[in-house]
Amino acid sequence: MTVPWLEPDEQDAWRSYLEATTRVAELLNADLKRSHGITLDDYEILVFLSEADGHRLRMAELADALLASRSRLTYRVDRLEAAGWVERRPCPDDGRSTWAHLTTTGHALLVAAAPLHVRGVRRHLLDHFDSGQWIRLGATMRRVADAD
Repeated sequence: MTVPWLEPDEQDAWRSYLEATTRVAELLNADLKRSHGITLDDYEILVFLSEADGHRLRMAELADALLASRSRLTYRVDRLEAAGWVERRPCPDDGRSTWAHLTTTGHALLVAAAPLHVRGVRRHLLDHFDSGQWIRLGATMRRVADAD
């Protein structure tokens, strides 16, 4: 079966998408590192934990939420735990599971970093769209993310 090549405008859009998403992530990462000493990956973990019931998630649930392998997540949580922002706790109802729990210090860091991050998301991304474009793009990306 022959797969048709992308049309020139499709290829241009694809490359622009890749370049833009990579660039926005780099800029947001640099902002967080410079101002708060954390990476965008660190920030994402802190956000997921802050939104979870009791500020904790099983490590497997956190890996699934982050679309990360368990070994990669273990490495990332090791660094956050060494910094005092996350701690691992045994899961009382399942001896095989471990909770990743957001510490008070981790929560304070997240609260301090969030305004900078939101400003960066707006400046580097949202400000380039009108609200209708952004909402439509979000709906389209949700369909892509939910596809088989």
